[in-house]
Amino acid sequence: MMRSLGTNLSSTTSFTLMGFPELGSLEHWLAALLLLLYAVSILGNTLILFIIKEEQSLHQPMYYFLSLLSVTDLGVSFSTLPTVLASMCFHALETAFDACLAQMFFIHFLSWTESGILLAMSFDRYVAICNPLRYSSVLTDARVAYIGISIIIRSFCMLLPPPLLLKRLPFCRANVLIHPFCLHPDMIRLPCGDTTINSMYGVFVVIAAFGIDSVLILLSYVLILHSVLAIASKEERLKTLNTCVAHICAVLIFYIPMLCVSMVHRFGKHAPEYVPKFMSLIYLFVPPMLNPIIYSIKTKEIHKRLHKMLFGPKL
Repeated sequence: MMRSLGTNLSSTTSFTLMGFPELGSLEHWLAALLLLLYAVSILGNTLILFIIKEEQSLHQPMYYFLSLLSVTDLGVSFSTLPTVLASMCFHALETAFDACLAQMFFIHFLSWTESGILLAMSFDRYVAICNPLRYSSVLTDARVAYIGISIIIRSFCMLLPPPLLLKRLPFCRANVLIHPFCLHPDMIRLPCGDTTINSMYGVFVVIAAFGIDSVLILLSYVLILHSVLAIASKEERLKTLNTCVAHICAVLIFYIPMLCVSMVHRFGKHAPEYVPKFMSLIYLFVPPMLNPIIYSIKTKEIHKRLHKMLFGPKL
């Protein structure tokens, strides 16, 4: 007992990741479902990247941003895959302290990057619909690259402090995480030191990134809707709005689970333990799986190329 109370930064070498022991024998079925979601996500996003690379007509700003989104979704899948496989399939529950911090960084870094990419994609739709004649001059290849690099730098700078702030704290409780992967809201419960700075910085990052991004995305669609309503033809209005459907779906399947996870972790302290677990699974597994499906269905060029790859050219 005294030894555990004396555990500090230097002697904290590992965390225990929990799967879903409350499910009993059903945990194997959940593991099989997660593996299926991984397969769909990895295959789908890889196909999107391949199609955009091979199809010359898709070398446009909208599809460059979609490529970044697919790379980010692949990153999210590969970031969680090792510990989910280890804990739920092989019951290897221990993960090294530094490895856990690294996984936490990459999961949140990629999530924040995805938020920035969705904002960039909304800007792309705004320019394409509200200023179509200036589209090619506003979104040049160089500017798209600059936007992409800026998103990555912003996410890196904002997400580097949390693992460093956690690393300075003493850990004197049982280092058991409720998820099969390392998340900041889960890890911040474990230190026995003062976590005020960590909590305040976490709130700041959520507001500065997700809050501002979501408001700007909403503003872009208000302006898009205003421009679309000025179009005289109903058929043209629907055709124009249809170009935004895939992006709107991507925004909703990303921000709604993210908001639910944040609310559960901050205000659902008395909720059953499985609630934040399942919400986190939805947040990390559903968007990477659904994004390539949505864009394959709703983007005509990608749909045609995918159909050609799977079934051959039309006779």
